[in-house]
Amino acid sequence: MAVADDIIHTLLQQRLIARVTTLDRDGYPHTVPIWYILDGDDIVIATAPRARKVRNVRANPKGAVTVGGDPVGDHESYAVGYLFQGEWALEGEPGFDWIRRIARRYWDDDERVEREIAAWGPHQAMRFTIRKVVQVME
Repeated sequence: MAVADDIIHTLLQQRLIARVTTLDRDGYPHTVPIWYILDGDDIVIATAPRARKVRNVRANPKGAVTVGGDPVGDHESYAVGYLFQGEWALEGEPGFDWIRRIARRYWDDDERVEREIAAWGPHQAMRFTIRKVVQVME
């Protein structure tokens, strides 16, 4: 599914935190907040190779990502948010390319990015292909 809607595409380009959901072997959701980057119409994250979400995707690629919908100002109103349903795929991350791109998206300091990446160690890239979009707040 293409993220053709300009409003959705603009939201995904913001420096927001995504809530990434994978399904464990019993079918229960495992949801964590994480940084992300948009690559075409796909959402890409990077995580530790042994993270629970990586193990979950190996067993079942279905999942979801939620972006936006957080309280605004006095908490009496909420920003627009979307639930994206689709499938996860694991990708190699040998040169830290994805984590570097993601970190640079959230931090404007290249020296900090390189220092943090060196401390984090190996990463696994995960690509999310969107199949369905549901607006959760308006």
